[in-house]
Amino acid sequence: MAGIGIGVGGGLEIVQDLSARVIDSPIDMILGATLPTKIILTVLAAFSLVSWVLIIWKFRELRAVNARADDFVFAMAGANGLVDLNDALAELDDSAFRRVFREGIAFFSELRPGALETTHVGDGLSPTQLEALWLVLEKSLSEEKDELAHGLPWLAIIGSVSPLLGLMGTVVGVMNSFIGITSQGSANIAAVAPGIAEALTTTVAGLAVAIPAVIAYNHYASRLRLFVGELEGFASEFVGTLAREGRL
Repeated sequence: MAGIGIGVGGGLEIVQDLSARVIDSPIDMILGATLPTKIILTVLAAFSLVSWVLIIWKFRELRAVNARADDFVFAMAGANGLVDLNDALAELDDSAFRRVFREGIAFFSELRPGALETTHVGDGLSPTQLEALWLVLEKSLSEEKDELAHGLPWLAIIGSVSPLLGLMGTVVGVMNSFIGITSQGSANIAAVAPGIAEALTTTVAGLAVAIPAVIAYNHYASRLRLFVGELEGFASEFVGTLAREGRL
């Protein structure tokens, strides 16, 4: 009975605090919120900060990646064969295309030493060696994809968890409203308004955090798929160029 009395007393104190509040602005509503609501809003604020840092970081990273890819494509269009392209890449900044190209050239040079320095068409690669070359290129493509995908899982997590935190705050606010109705014995606006206001605040906050994160994740994931597709196309073109120049 003592435990029940303490629980009821604690609930009544919360209700008294809620009913005694005068809400003149959203700031007053947040500052005067109950402890569970403040904790949820603090976590959502931290999620929002992290998500915007990731959004800005990935925007700058993908913009730089696209600029370097354009430089590589321009150099590849002006090169006369793989040897000229290999020399032209020395003047370009490091990029995903350049790293894939370097991996492929280095492994091909190990399989056929001196093949790039001569135009003589000798024995080609065996099926096993050609398959090994493809495996090296695929490994390089996978590493580039993983590197560019850094940060995207966190955007997905924030986008999926934030609405649930907002829903938790909504439940807490509705519970406070029911406590207010029970303590005052009526469902007047003074009893339910503070709890409903807190519920709406956490709901809006959760959606405000989740919406930019979800939009950014979908946009960047789409751009990443397009870029990886371009890398895969370049890997196929690289092997095709080796075959066209009689180096396979």
